[in-house]
Amino acid sequence: MNKKKAPWYFLILLILAGESVFILPFVLSRVFRPTVLEVFGLDNYQLGLCFSVYGIVAVLSYLFGGPLADKFPPRKLIAVALWMTAIGGFVYATFPSFIVLKVLYGYWGFTTIFLFWAPMIKATRVWGGSTSQGKAFGFLDGGRGLVGALFGSLGVLIFSLFIVSEISNISLTESKAAFKQVILVSTFIIILVGLLVWRFMKIDSNTEKDIVLEKIEISQIRTVLSLPSVWLLMIIILCAYVGYKITDVFSLYAQDVMMYDQVQSAQVGTFLLFIRPIVGVLIGVIADRSQITFWLLISFIITFFGALLFATGIVSTSETMLFFISILVIATGVYAARSLYFAVMKSGKIPLVLTGTAVGLISLIGYTPDIFAGPAMGYLLENSPGLVGHQHVFWMLTLFSFIGGIASFYYYRLYNNK
Repeated sequence: MNKKKAPWYFLILLILAGESVFILPFVLSRVFRPTVLEVFGLDNYQLGLCFSVYGIVAVLSYLFGGPLADKFPPRKLIAVALWMTAIGGFVYATFPSFIVLKVLYGYWGFTTIFLFWAPMIKATRVWGGSTSQGKAFGFLDGGRGLVGALFGSLGVLIFSLFIVSEISNISLTESKAAFKQVILVSTFIIILVGLLVWRFMKIDSNTEKDIVLEKIEISQIRTVLSLPSVWLLMIIILCAYVGYKITDVFSLYAQDVMMYDQVQSAQVGTFLLFIRPIVGVLIGVIADRSQITFWLLISFIITFFGALLFATGIVSTSETMLFFISILVIATGVYAARSLYFAVMKSGKIPLVLTGTAVGLISLIGYTPDIFAGPAMGYLLENSPGLVGHQHVFWMLTLFSFIGGIASFYYYRLYNNK
């Protein structure tokens, strides 16, 4: 079998695509959460419901999109997903009603998952080969973090350029005009990334034959479901993803508790995004040199203690340095877990050719926080305004990181090979 390793630019295109597709539904609301609530006339619970609609569609898309990734080359599926997602950006830029916004998030749940998610994970496993799974997924998530941070920085720059009055006196009309430019620029960049993927993200024909199945059979699904690693990864990813969803509230915490203005709170969200590439690259390199399953366990332990700092109410207005240190601790744990939870698929004896099917089944449970995390956070924040509501959110993170730590400990015990 004459297989040739995919080149570096293959991974770079995966990184670009991997974050670009989520800019519109998630990254902009993470960086600009207070602004998004204002310009769309939403409260936290309503925005959470939009994410919930996304999650419901996404769960079905994971299930049916997984086997699709085992039948077609990743390049074509990823490019089409990017273009379809970008179409939604033009609707988003019109500041639609709450009902239309929920439909739009449902549409994005289909475009970003059904055609995109499993092909991206499978293509990353292909690039990593037999010796560089930690590096492949660490670089993927770290690189996605860098792309997200650059999008966030670009968004903050564009937003501030279109604000002519004092930030403390900004009107709703001015906020809408500025944020519309942020949406449109993001949309056109997503279209461009899709063109680059279609043209350049190719692998040699021998490798492509090895990773594409002619037909998906029930017996292959049974094979995947018989693996203990698949069931443990469902729990691990669910808990880690709750942590990732909760990072959405840091910019809101900056405004509600630390008393920052809109631009300053958006800068906090962007600061968070810049932590992700550093953590992803470092943990990927370290994990490949030791035991990936061990470092997955460590990531949950770090998240647990970081969540406790916020949950106990220690971080308040007068503790600016502690605020950023606590963000750093949680972000390190959350982003390390994100970088590693698919990197342990090889350790868990999941066949490469069935990666798409496995990812679809794992994600069916693992990404259910897309359904419940948004409304849960919104409910906690709206029913206990200010510091208390945020404390409740971080107690939720403490609980899920504890459960994730137990599951990752069992995974480590079962598959603690280098």
